[in-house]
Amino acid sequence: MADLLFRGATVVDGTGAGRRRADVTVTDGLIEEIGRGLTARRTVDADGLVLTPGFVDMHTHSDLALLLTPDQPSRVTQGVTCEVLGQDGLSYAPVDDTTLGALRRQIAGWNGDPPGFDWNWRTVGGYLDRLDEGIGVNACYLVPHGSVRMLAMGWDDRPPTPSELDRMRELVAAGLQEGAVGMSSGLSYTPGMYAGTDELVALCATVAAYGGYHAPHQRSYGRGALEGYAEMLDVARRSGCPVHLTHATMNFDVNRGRAGALLDLVDRALADGVDVTLDSYPYLPGSTTLAALLPGWAGAGGPDATLARLADPAARERIRADMEEHGSDGCHGVVADWATVQVSGTGDPALSALVGLTVAGIAEARGCTGTEAFLDLLREDTLATTVLQHVGDEENVRAVMRHRVHTAGSDGLLTGARPHPRAWGTFARYLGHYGRELGVLTLEEAVTRMTGRPARRLGLDRRGLVRPGHHADLVLFDPAAVRDTATFDRPRSPAAGLAHVYVNGTAVLREGRPTGALPGRALRRTDRGTRAL
Repeated sequence: MADLLFRGATVVDGTGAGRRRADVTVTDGLIEEIGRGLTARRTVDADGLVLTPGFVDMHTHSDLALLLTPDQPSRVTQGVTCEVLGQDGLSYAPVDDTTLGALRRQIAGWNGDPPGFDWNWRTVGGYLDRLDEGIGVNACYLVPHGSVRMLAMGWDDRPPTPSELDRMRELVAAGLQEGAVGMSSGLSYTPGMYAGTDELVALCATVAAYGGYHAPHQRSYGRGALEGYAEMLDVARRSGCPVHLTHATMNFDVNRGRAGALLDLVDRALADGVDVTLDSYPYLPGSTTLAALLPGWAGAGGPDATLARLADPAARERIRADMEEHGSDGCHGVVADWATVQVSGTGDPALSALVGLTVAGIAEARGCTGTEAFLDLLREDTLATTVLQHVGDEENVRAVMRHRVHTAGSDGLLTGARPHPRAWGTFARYLGHYGRELGVLTLEEAVTRMTGRPARRLGLDRRGLVRPGHHADLVLFDPAAVRDTATFDRPRSPAAGLAHVYVNGTAVLREGRPTGALPGRALRRTDRGTRAL
């Protein structure tokens, strides 16, 4: 007899096929049978609930959160059973002591930098082993190009030498052999922004050899957005490496209503045989660190060098000209509008009163210009400030999510006093606001974007579908009630309408409440290019 029965569910299986009413049984963490009149030792009454595969978050920043709060309430309360880490070219493996120290400071705004934390790994395999000590959801990892570049050549703004490029290839290959599913790049962040196209092609060829994919945060989501997307598609063509365009959007006033131009590029690449997918979040504002808006040259040499420039009058004037006159590459080629940049978190608790204020508002209170407030805050908070950028366009958001290779990704930051609500609301918002309320996606279309399609990109052969023999990563929700409740004022409010969530056959959400169970694991790619499940 089966271990567990979901009786009378409305099954939406993740393939895009229409819904059907069925019983589903689970034994030993696997889906055993789908049919009618089934029995099991334990039964969950699923009448009136939709049963789907667990949701896959294709872009997260839970690299430390999974270790600090392993039951991951932000994820399980919205149905996420797998998240993809190592994003935007910056994460904590592979590292050495020098790069780890700098990375902790550089991306403290993304992940925090908890005192007393045990950083007991240096390799990708070591990090995945640490995850396997107990996490609430499954996790995949991308080798971060920026971290690899730091290891090979520091923070220099120059092309690599042949030996340095060979070293980067070795580090990427080692990460894939140890279990990573691909490589990420962060091309508007230092030091990844210093990489040329040829460097990316060479490294992506290594990724392709191991069956992985490239997940670029490309060079611009503003003035140079289309050129940046075209470059990433060119890298895919030249290297033979599949590409997944992360948080694919067209932001700032220069791109209002221009998502069609991006999607035309994607369609032409698909017609040429390029393996392309993309993800997006269902919100208008973006979120990043305040330091990310600096021009790239200001980040050369690492955090200490950046802080020194912020204290140098000549460097500050050069930064001011880039921010106010030319358009900083860190600010996506547009002149900074400080009224759109809102503080969401600070590293220094003494600065917490600034949370919720725009940089323009801080400048007015201090009696200085916006750029002066920006530079001073970076110094005062030692680069740890996080911000929201109110630069999105609703027409673009809807157009991208309708595309046939679209998947869902939250890009959620979990740190800060008032982080972006997408960390807690993305998947329920797709189902509720954009699905049920606006009709942008049907239920089946939304579920496919969150389950079967991302699972295929990750190579998860036995996940992402409700199918016998697949791992029992499952979500049950009320289709009439599912919705996001997280707001910009209350960003950590859990989604409504989720009844049950299972990871590897174990309940992590039961009757709407997290159980605290830790059945997740690191999902690794072996050196044969397949998944060890």
